Amino acid sequence: MERAIDISEAIDQSKIGAFQTGIFILCALCLIMDGFDVQALGYLAPAIIKDWSLPPAQMGPVLSAALVGILVGSLLFSMLADRFGRRPVLIVATLFFSLITLWTGLAASVYELRLARFIAGVGLGGIMPNAVALVGEYTPRRWRVLMMIVVSNGFNVGAIVAGLVSARMIPVFGWRSVFYFGAALPMVIGLIMLVFLPESLQFLAVRGKNPSKLRKWLGRINREAAQAGNAKYVVREEKAQGVPLIHLFYEGRAVGTSLLWIINFMNLLNLYFLASWLPTVVSASYSIQTSALVGTTLQTGGTLGTFLFAWLIGRIGFVPVLGTAFTIAGLSIAFIGQPALPLALLFVVVFSAGFCVVGGQGAVNALAATYYPTHLRSTGVGSGLGIGRIGGIVGPLFAGALIAAISAVTMFSLRWVMKSDRPAIGETRVLAH
Repeated sequence: MERAIDISEAIDQSKIGAFQTGIFILCALCLIMDGFDVQALGYLAPAIIKDWSLPPAQMGPVLSAALVGILVGSLLFSMLADRFGRRPVLIVATLFFSLITLWTGLAASVYELRLARFIAGVGLGGIMPNAVALVGEYTPRRWRVLMMIVVSNGFNVGAIVAGLVSARMIPVFGWRSVFYFGAALPMVIGLIMLVFLPESLQFLAVRGKNPSKLRKWLGRINREAAQAGNAKYVVREEKAQGVPLIHLFYEGRAVGTSLLWIINFMNLLNLYFLASWLPTVVSASYSIQTSALVGTTLQTGGTLGTFLFAWLIGRIGFVPVLGTAFTIAGLSIAFIGQPALPLALLFVVVFSAGFCVVGGQGAVNALAATYYPTHLRSTGVGSGLGIGRIGGIVGPLFAGALIAAISAVTMFSLRWVMKSDRPAIGETRVLAH
């Protein structure tokens, strides 16, 4: 008689060992390169505007182009991953955006740059949801939220690296060199994943594929479960039939999914508004190097915020942490545009905004990943990020129009008014229970 062994339960009973740590590192490296590529253009925008003699508003569509591609890619690759597996989709997406980023550095016009950024964004859209989902599926329950938030923080680290690299390389080698740098590393990481990255064990069990590989990889985590005789490996969740996206609204998930989409939309609107245009606004008064460092401060705050939120959420839950963070974020954003703000104080309020907005996004991703079952996890995380990317697209476009029409004070104050994910956070008790 076959003995049913629940894969998720076997992982929950294990300790985090070298095998899982290696998976987490590879996924974190993917997200570092994702963050580098997505945020680099914001640091490069002042140099590109100067090099090509562009009106600043013309950079709005370029800054949003990658986010349009990410929207398409996050929805497309997430559904492909739930059908074909996390591993192949993550590897293909990484290698694809690496090649297109190389092309971006060769762009000869603003129109070619916009097209290259869109196509690169399609590949980038497959990184975040699948990396976060894979980490969640290899982590014991007691460490899951913390580990997903920590690995998600790789995106923020990549954005910091992009700012530091831009500040160093632009004056010496020009803005194109940053794209060449950003193309080389993900190519190496993609090839390493091709050799070492395993597939999700839950995915293999749900799909009934590659039982020998499932047993082999499970043995690296829980030897007793892998060596059990006459074992049938299962995940005690139903397989979804039909289009996975529709199932996000079934079985009582409609309200939770809707709230996650609203929160993602509003927070990513603010995140990409700040990340894309803050260096350009600052460069009007300071050097390109200083503007890059101000942008880096935004991401540094987000990195530290991610770790603090991971610790707090494990103790008091998602709702009070995210509600407080987004309220502070709105106040900080409103202060950024105040006239005659000393440079030192500008660094402080930018750090605070990044701490809450960028850091809060990692917590939102973890909330989504813990809310959905295995067969919907990539689609759930990816669809939320995809809807959020719409906000990310609107943010840079709207900011570009505002820069041409109104003052910085009014523009940043409007971001405070539009930080309206605060009421939605109050309803996330639906998700937390």
